[in-house]
Amino acid sequence: MMELSGFVAVAVMLAAIVASEAKTTIEPCSGSDSCPALLGYTLYADMKVSEVAALFATDPSALLAANALDFAAPGAAHRILPAGLLLRVPARCACADGVRKSVAVRYAARPADTLATLADVVFAGLASADQIRNANGLADVDADAPLDAGQPLVVPLPCVCFNSSDSNLPALYLSYVVQVGDTVPAIAAGYETTVTDVMNVNAMGSPVAAPGDILAIPLPACASSFPKSASDHGLLVANGTYALTAGNCVQCSCGPGNLNLYCTPASLSGSCPSTQCSNSNVLLGNASTHATSAGCNVSSCSYGGFVNGTIKTLLNTGLQPKCPGPHQVPLLTDPPTIVNRDYSTSIPPLSAPAPAEAGGEMPEPPPSSSVQGGSFTLPRMSPADGPAGSVSDAPLLTSKPRKILSWFILCLFLHFHM
Repeated sequence: MMELSGFVAVAVMLAAIVASEAKTTIEPCSGSDSCPALLGYTLYADMKVSEVAALFATDPSALLAANALDFAAPGAAHRILPAGLLLRVPARCACADGVRKSVAVRYAARPADTLATLADVVFAGLASADQIRNANGLADVDADAPLDAGQPLVVPLPCVCFNSSDSNLPALYLSYVVQVGDTVPAIAAGYETTVTDVMNVNAMGSPVAAPGDILAIPLPACASSFPKSASDHGLLVANGTYALTAGNCVQCSCGPGNLNLYCTPASLSGSCPSTQCSNSNVLLGNASTHATSAGCNVSSCSYGGFVNGTIKTLLNTGLQPKCPGPHQVPLLTDPPTIVNRDYSTSIPPLSAPAPAEAGGEMPEPPPSSSVQGGSFTLPRMSPADGPAGSVSDAPLLTSKPRKILSWFILCLFLHFHM
């Protein structure tokens, strides 16, 4: 039987055969500001939510919230997500070396890791071997040479801000790795935008993208107006999803009926500051109503940011024509058990979790949700023409054509484990 490390080596060797120059949309910048962004990450194996979160230095609950998956269910962080699933990973997009990028990820090399496997397998094409090499001063290290176990590495990841807007409307940008079989019209349709918008944002001369290219996709979002003194100043939430803030004491959602940010108390932290609006008995996210002959007197409590450990609330009162009904929020679902994609990879992580069914759970109280796990899609809305970025050639080790290669790798994996 072939050892797993040998199997991975064969897979990477095959990927190297079809390597190509990939293009990445970049945004020049100056200063030290940052913005929220999303990374489109395709799981290369069945992985626990906590594993993916640790890989990208984010919070498991925040990862689930960004994908409208039930983040409050018992044992949610230990749920196992299936290989091939495309997740939106929340990240801070900083300004480093004159361009926008995420520089928060720190990775400790495992036995048999190489720059090539990190780029193409572990980080699924979001980074290239050359980018990781340059970020860590490893000019003399071959991409296929094993790294020292435990060696700390910075992994730069692509992102853009573009003033967090698209055609003067709030937008959160997703870094999307183009797959074999993708076309720009199909990508645009999949995110319910236009080819013109995708081309403008990515400074494309023609609607053509190659596998491994990384496109910036603008997603309509709900913007906040918190003061600069708030630690969550600049909070953006993509339409149809959630974000957690104030130490996981507040959850904010966007949509589905409009693009107005809606925040309520979250039940993820054992100790939270008060969420009641001062001089009232109205709690955050709630409203009191009183119908009169002239209309409806409404007092509502909204979120004003997290300042010096305090949840700021704002009491809004006014007369409306009629009393409002219950607020509609995006539907939360269980983590999916299957993926409707035909180019998923099947290489298990070198530090694989114990055998378990994809989408299943580790020994913890069973999660509770009224929606069962299944195939996974997110609601999207239509932005118009976007800002123009620039494109750079980024050497990227990609499995091209990924569709054929992925199935071949899967066959190898099954063969050597029979």
